[in-house]
Amino acid sequence: MRIFMAYVRDNNFCQVLPQELSGSSSDDSRLKVMAFPPLGIQTLAPVLRQHGHQVRLFDTCHPGMQAEHLAQAADEERPDVIGLSVLSTTTYPALKNLARRLKSQAPKIPLIVGGAFATMNSDHILKDCPDLDCVAVGEGEELLPDYLNHLDDPGSVLGLVWRHHQRIVQNAARPLIRDLNQFPYPDRTSLPIDYIESLPLDVPAVLSLDKFCTMQTSRGCPYSCIYCDIPSLSRGKWRYRSSEHVLGEMQQLNDQGYRSIYLTDDHFLLNRKRIGEVCRGIIERRLKFHWGCEGRVDAVAVDQLPLMKKANCNFLAFGVEAGTQKVLDRLHKKQTLKQVEHAVSEAKRHGIDRVHGFFVISSPGETEKDVMASFRFAARLKLDTFGFNRLCAYRGTPLWQEYVNRGIIDDERDWDKWFKCSDIDPTALSGAAVNRVRMKGYALLFARRIFGRPIRTYKLLRMFGRHMKKSDLLKLLWSPFRRRTLSRKPELPALMIELGLEEPERDAVFNADRTVLRRGG
Repeated sequence: MRIFMAYVRDNNFCQVLPQELSGSSSDDSRLKVMAFPPLGIQTLAPVLRQHGHQVRLFDTCHPGMQAEHLAQAADEERPDVIGLSVLSTTTYPALKNLARRLKSQAPKIPLIVGGAFATMNSDHILKDCPDLDCVAVGEGEELLPDYLNHLDDPGSVLGLVWRHHQRIVQNAARPLIRDLNQFPYPDRTSLPIDYIESLPLDVPAVLSLDKFCTMQTSRGCPYSCIYCDIPSLSRGKWRYRSSEHVLGEMQQLNDQGYRSIYLTDDHFLLNRKRIGEVCRGIIERRLKFHWGCEGRVDAVAVDQLPLMKKANCNFLAFGVEAGTQKVLDRLHKKQTLKQVEHAVSEAKRHGIDRVHGFFVISSPGETEKDVMASFRFAARLKLDTFGFNRLCAYRGTPLWQEYVNRGIIDDERDWDKWFKCSDIDPTALSGAAVNRVRMKGYALLFARRIFGRPIRTYKLLRMFGRHMKKSDLLKLLWSPFRRRTLSRKPELPALMIELGLEEPERDAVFNADRTVLRRGG
């Protein structure tokens, strides 16, 4: 069969690199984009080819792979099936638009959608979007070939949710894949796109022009942080590929000229023995790329940092989240401030070039004093870069369910939305308060960095300035202090919309009668 596979993006989160910053290239037809590669469809393509199918890949970050281009290609080439992949709720409007265009152009071609958002909302999506034919729930390596073999009998495909006349049918769940070593390595050559290593910002903050890709060596996370849907998607399990299988892919990437690799594992630092084997393999094979990963500060593998540095690990990101134990406990992080300080200090002591800290603010019950404590804590840490983003609630997370139980979110009507806690939770800081305290906190952080670590700060600015225009570098530095004006109104739950609540009115109404949402009026 001929299969189209398209990764559908919210293009606000990817950016085509300006020509003057992209450098010279031996192939000018390849577009340079600041975005993570679509590892999901890159992983599935060679699996389908092993089953004898022809596969063509699309990524909507490419200006020539938008909805109209995919619809035209479908009309001309008439694939047997079109698979669409979506990561999050922000992409859902683009998915509906693409499905509508495809069905209008080629109405008889089945459309199947997969990915994290689709998995969490399978029945809702089919009820809401009549142009989609079915949803693949969970992992696709076994499900998708099974579906292609049973196009005339979808009821026999485990993990499939499909439309039978006017009825939505949910087949039995498909077990998690136990052996992750059985599949071929992802296809990183079919898309005419070079993905650029960058910071996820609204300015072109390019880290390097080295040949860059992402890689996944494990799946899932056994922890239960209230803002994360990964445990729900992975059923609380952590599974991993063998070190030998991982090294085989790394060798291939090294031989293909990749010199920067980011491991997208939800928790790479979980198994110290496996990390040691991978790192020793990188050293023994003399692989030339540098790499980075994410992990928890309480991981047992923190003692592997010296070996990771020897194996060319130059970037490590920790989910710090907060600088008070009160907020960490509220988020169910199951980590301590002492563990945070130890992990960051050890990473820098052993020479990891750039250590990043993820923080969230406006958590339920968090005060301005708590937020400033997080900024002061970050200033004490030996972090090189950091981000302070508002906490958001997504369907499938414990936080979402908490808001459902509190009567703030209506799960049936709000399933396709996401919410900033500052917009909907009367126990969280309001948006105005967040903006005010965040600017104050960043001023403190920048002052500590400039006067307390001037040499390291200069090196970081020089690294950013290597591939950035001076105007963009200044814009990057000024962005935390810019007064933000909303381009659109914030997403609000259905009940708040019915009550006519805007953010300034939110606290007044809730404080006057905190049962208003629970009662429904």
